[in-house]
Amino acid sequence: MAPNNGVASSGSLIVCFGEMLIDFVPTVSGVSLAEAPGFLKAPGGAPANVAIAITRLGGKSSFVGKLGDDEFGHMLAGILKENGVSGDGILFDKGARTALAFVTLKADGEREFMFYRNPSADMLLTPDELNLELIRKAKIFHYGSISLIVEPCRSAHLKAMEVAKDAGALLSYDPNLRLPLWPSEKEAREQIMSIWDKAEVIKVSDNELEFLTGKIDDESAMSLWHNNLKLLLVTLGEQGCKYYTKNFRGCVDGFPVKSVDTTGAGDSFVGALLCKIVDDRSVLEDEEKLKAVLKYANACGAITTTKKGAIPALPTESEVLAFVKGK
Repeated sequence: MAPNNGVASSGSLIVCFGEMLIDFVPTVSGVSLAEAPGFLKAPGGAPANVAIAITRLGGKSSFVGKLGDDEFGHMLAGILKENGVSGDGILFDKGARTALAFVTLKADGEREFMFYRNPSADMLLTPDELNLELIRKAKIFHYGSISLIVEPCRSAHLKAMEVAKDAGALLSYDPNLRLPLWPSEKEAREQIMSIWDKAEVIKVSDNELEFLTGKIDDESAMSLWHNNLKLLLVTLGEQGCKYYTKNFRGCVDGFPVKSVDTTGAGDSFVGALLCKIVDDRSVLEDEEKLKAVLKYANACGAITTTKKGAIPALPTESEVLAFVKGK
């Protein structure tokens, strides 16, 4: 296991739960998977991306999930460690491979996915394997929906959420919809919504909002509101994001950039947000503070789209500040 780099003793630990995998990205943009002449391997998986986004920006994070006991799994664990993410929640499965995804970048930088998970190691995490001590140290517990697709990982996810919540963590949810992984649209919608009312911070993309409600507008966003929720965010790509709280709502403009690959932009956005609220929850109740944080998060997302691959593109705090200053 990787050393914890002193992370676990910190009061401001953000624990990210879920999948980490290898994305294979075509060497040429704007082609189908079949037409791609070759692929670059890029580490990915939304919760792992968020964990690294946090440490790049000076925060403290840990990743909880299962990898294959194979070359790719150990490579991914090494990448987390190199980026200062605590590996105390990582497990290796001898019987299943690390998940792979082939990701096509279409001409506009948007993506298409083809996954190899039958089953992959991340799907086999069991509740009994969880590092509960680590999870109880989380000030924020962040997760997606891919870990809800099959058992036993679904039960592990539900238990980890419950333990984190009981220990006083803020629950952060980014559904991160990947339809090809679900048996049906209906199942995806039901399972994504099955844990909806537990989260206090939720971030969805405009596409996910449309998938869940049928529309992209304030009314459809507010139809997703629930009593435990403190902040609902809808990201709009280069248009920025909309925010909704109990007392106020509004939007924050994005930053126009030449987009090369949108992979990881949402994860970069979430990592930036969590970094800024982990030690200052007043951000969630102060509109001016929140707008400043979201401007910063939008900048992180924008920068991430200017390079190929998620993790290599995640910015440092100094890069973000220089970027914002230059705009």
